[in-house]
Amino acid sequence: MRTQINVKYLNHPEIEEADSILRSCVHCGFCNATCPTYQELGDERDGPRGRIYLIKQLLETGDISEKSQTHLDRCLTCRSCETTCPSGVKYGRLAEIGRGIMETQLERPLQQKLLRWLIRRVLPYSRRFGTLLRLGQLGRPLLPSSLKAKVPARQIKRSLPTQQHTRQMLVLAGCAQPAATPNTNIVAARVLDKLGIGLFTAPKAGCCGAVNYHLSAHEEGLAFMRGNIDAWWPHIEAGVEAIVISASGCGTMVKDYGEKLSQDPAYAAKALRVSELAKDLSEVLFKEDLSQLELQGIGRKTAVHCPCSLQHAQQLGGQVEQILQQAGIELTRTKDGHLCCGSAGTYSILQPEMSQQLLTNKLADLTIGNPEQIVTANIGCQLHLSTKSSIPVKHWIELLDPQ
Repeated sequence: MRTQINVKYLNHPEIEEADSILRSCVHCGFCNATCPTYQELGDERDGPRGRIYLIKQLLETGDISEKSQTHLDRCLTCRSCETTCPSGVKYGRLAEIGRGIMETQLERPLQQKLLRWLIRRVLPYSRRFGTLLRLGQLGRPLLPSSLKAKVPARQIKRSLPTQQHTRQMLVLAGCAQPAATPNTNIVAARVLDKLGIGLFTAPKAGCCGAVNYHLSAHEEGLAFMRGNIDAWWPHIEAGVEAIVISASGCGTMVKDYGEKLSQDPAYAAKALRVSELAKDLSEVLFKEDLSQLELQGIGRKTAVHCPCSLQHAQQLGGQVEQILQQAGIELTRTKDGHLCCGSAGTYSILQPEMSQQLLTNKLADLTIGNPEQIVTANIGCQLHLSTKSSIPVKHWIELLDPQ
């Protein structure tokens, strides 16, 4: 694709990268075949190829319209198009750059600005989010059914293991997960404990930075990344084996720290090391001898939902399924596993209509084999699926510690 970048962007720090990505696109259109929003709306501007043209138009003319903003906002950034693209176009990265520039040029309506500001001020902060969630859980019995479904029931925490191990790994606590599904990391610690691995958190580590960064508040997102690196660095120097992330959306971001902070002289080398150590929980379990768990033949019929962040961004599709099958868990048939469930970080809040349609589609595709439960690898997907699912939705690691 030929480009002629507007002179006003020539000094932008990311413009060379954006230009290179644009030039790599041969506009074949294969991406549209796997784009959830294009499949629903049938509008070229709501598919990856059309959105690439909209970003190209922005960078060449220096102008962006509200209509173009709407089409870019509708993108889930699920990156299914990247899995399909024969030319290796880094669409997700281009979308980040284009949206970031767009956000500085086009004023949003006050209601949109306020909603985005509130999300950035609450969701990445585990205490703030946890306090609001507790209030919602206390009032849950009084809420109408439509709202009640959006408030997850409070979990009774399981006990953490106390045994000490030579092998040690850090785990990212995250922001929403400690309050909404605290047992995810607790169970991960219990399972790894049986495999001779200690799992611990760095108290000062927090949100991975994805919430703010994906809302085009890039500097805020980078600040969270630097804070996590500072919290983890003493443990990295002490020799931890890995930084384990049980939420695949967060894992995608942590694995990108090296890229995001590559121009920061104080953090570039450390960020790259963090990205090298970052592992999805499935990557860790995939390399271990699971016979030690003594789980053969247990569990109910299970449908696996592989989050977009795991299969398209991290390219780890199929690993969770193999782990569960090795543990003797019966997996049911599903359909169109490459398509997004509609959660996509804050997408379910900012684009509720499209999100709900994708959720309906996804649940229909997950339940064609009549499963008794659904498992996934991302907190956002888990909570989103739970709002409409008639069967339990869990994190897959919970199946490996049934006690």
